[in-house]
Amino acid sequence: MKLYAPSYYKDFKCIADKCKHSCCVGWEIDIDSDTLQAYQTISHPYAETVRNSIDDGETPHFRLFGDDRCPHLRGDGLCELILQLGEDSLCEICREHPRFYHETARGMEVGIGMSCEEACRVILGGDYRSFVLLEDTPAMQEDIPFDIHPLRERAYEILSSPCPYAKRLHALAAAFDITLAPDEQVRTVLASLEYLDCAHKELFACYASDSVMPAACEREAERVLAYLIFRHCSPSWDETDFRIALRFCMTCERLLASAAQTTDASTLCSLARIFSEEIEYSEDNTQTLMEL
Repeated sequence: MKLYAPSYYKDFKCIADKCKHSCCVGWEIDIDSDTLQAYQTISHPYAETVRNSIDDGETPHFRLFGDDRCPHLRGDGLCELILQLGEDSLCEICREHPRFYHETARGMEVGIGMSCEEACRVILGGDYRSFVLLEDTPAMQEDIPFDIHPLRERAYEILSSPCPYAKRLHALAAAFDITLAPDEQVRTVLASLEYLDCAHKELFACYASDSVMPAACEREAERVLAYLIFRHCSPSWDETDFRIALRFCMTCERLLASAAQTTDASTLCSLARIFSEEIEYSEDNTQTLMEL
C-alpha cells in the first residue's frame, strides 16, 4: 500500500499550548475500543483518573469539563495524558486529528484539515501540486476503478495558471461545466445549518457569488480552493460525482470571498479555519451544501 501526501504535510506539527483554538475544547472526544481496553487495564497512578473521566454510553467518550474542555487539558494548554502516560496513550481521534484519509487508484492519500489553525497556516503557505510518498508497504491495496488524478490535475493546472484570479475561477467552472446555485438558495441553506458559534451564522449570511476576493487574499484563496478540491473531490467515484464535489468547493470559495469582503480581511487564515470548523467538520452541514 502506497501512502501519499501533499508536500506541505511534512511541515505540520501540533503546536500544543501555543494553539489559540485548541481541538481539546468544544468537541466530544470519542474513545476507540482498543484505547478503551488499554485504559481499563493500564496500571499507573494516573490510570484511575483516566477511567473516572470516561462517560460509558453508546459511544464511550471523555466527560467534558466547564467550557467544554477535555478533562485532561491542563490550564497551560498541555495534555496531562501525554505528560503522564505518553503519546501512545491517546485515543485514535486525538492521535490522528487533523488528518484525514481517502483511497485513490494509485493508493491512499493523507491530508490535514483547516479547522486546525496550524494546519491552516501550513496549507495556505504550501505547494498543493507537489505530492510525496510517505509509505510503501506490502499491504493489500483496494481496487479503485475510477482514477480521479487526471481530473484533479486538470483543475490544479487551471487554478495555478498565470491568469488573473477571477478568470481562473471562470475557466475552472467552464472546464467542468459548473453552475453555482442561485445566491438566495445558498443563503437559505446556510441559514439552516447548525453552527458551533451563532456569530458565524451571521458571518456567512453575506454570501454573494459575485463577491470579489480581496487582492491581498488571492494567493491564499487559490490554496484554500486547491485544498478543498483535494479533500472533497478526491474520494469521487465517477466524473459526475467529481463535478458535484467541485461545485461544493467553488461555492465554499465564494462564501469565503463574501466573508472576506464584509470583514475587510487581509488574510484568509482565520476565515478559512472558521469555515472548516463550522462546515467541513460537520458531516450534516457538508452534505446539506453538497445537495444544493
